[in-house]
Amino acid sequence: MDVLIIGGTGLISRAITRFLVARGHAVTIYNRGQRQAQIPEEVNRLYGDRTEYKTFEAKMRRAGPFDCVIDMVCFEPADAESACRAFRGRTKQYIFCSTVDVYTKPAACYPITEDERREPSPSFPYAHKKARCERIFARAHERGAFAVTTIRPAHTYGPGGRILHTLGFETYFLDRIRRGKPIVVHGDGSSLWSSCHRDDVARAFVQAVGNEDTFGRAYHVTGEEWMTWNRYHRGMAQAMDAPEPTLVHIPTDLLTKALPQKAMWCAENFRFNNIFDNSAAREDLAFSYTIPWLEGVRSAVAWLEEHDEIERSETYPFYDRLIAAWRRLGEGMARHVRA
Repeated sequence: MDVLIIGGTGLISRAITRFLVARGHAVTIYNRGQRQAQIPEEVNRLYGDRTEYKTFEAKMRRAGPFDCVIDMVCFEPADAESACRAFRGRTKQYIFCSTVDVYTKPAACYPITEDERREPSPSFPYAHKKARCERIFARAHERGAFAVTTIRPAHTYGPGGRILHTLGFETYFLDRIRRGKPIVVHGDGSSLWSSCHRDDVARAFVQAVGNEDTFGRAYHVTGEEWMTWNRYHRGMAQAMDAPEPTLVHIPTDLLTKALPQKAMWCAENFRFNNIFDNSAAREDLAFSYTIPWLEGVRSAVAWLEEHDEIERSETYPFYDRLIAAWRRLGEGMARHVRA
């Protein structure tokens, strides 16, 4: 099959590209060409910015048609509307990389299934816009423009990607773990989280290509080790052969007041249970969770170390100030209550 990947050089995209080529598909990738990535020689490369909509749509009309389009970098409703114009009647299947963050938080029940309510808060722009994109593609599917398959990954990690933590995506917290420094964890660290290695996620995308059972449906492809955030951080320390970390638990509301930008993902997402039912993906996409968290994070950290991408924790002095302020606050509260 002729498959176009919009993206193709990101964390998940690289694995999708590699697996598609191994299966004998003819693969074209379209991106800005700004990221270095090892791409099989057989892959046809097109360059451009998909947000320059008129140019993008003209290029896609000249490049296609394609049997399947996989869109890995659609983040804005305008991106989705442009894609509908570019590929209407010019592809049989459109696979949209969405996200599990489209669900209303907190969920009504767990594990979350694909028919759970999808009304994320406008204060969480990433999720809110992804949900709007889903609705745009659903209307295109209903009109018969092309068949849509929606795939919703959760936290995906692997070599070449970042590993998130309570206060974001920077890698300095790995330096803190490695050196035995205290680590901030939101709340009491007991909310549940799931992470999935990029190779397991990518295989599900590949299984969707040309799979008519997936037309008009959405699928979770998420981790199946439901970890508390305490276990998540301790697992990283174990994978790095680092000391047992000292976890400093700070209420999420307080983190949000102190660090509104750095704690945004924590406030809108991490504080809630993030566990998902993968039954549909196992049935239709042969999804399988094959890479355990300890094994996967060990290889991801090794890649960051090899490429010298673990930042020095000293370059983020706010972190120690935050811990010191929280400890002073706790001590002062204790004295006040005992008085």
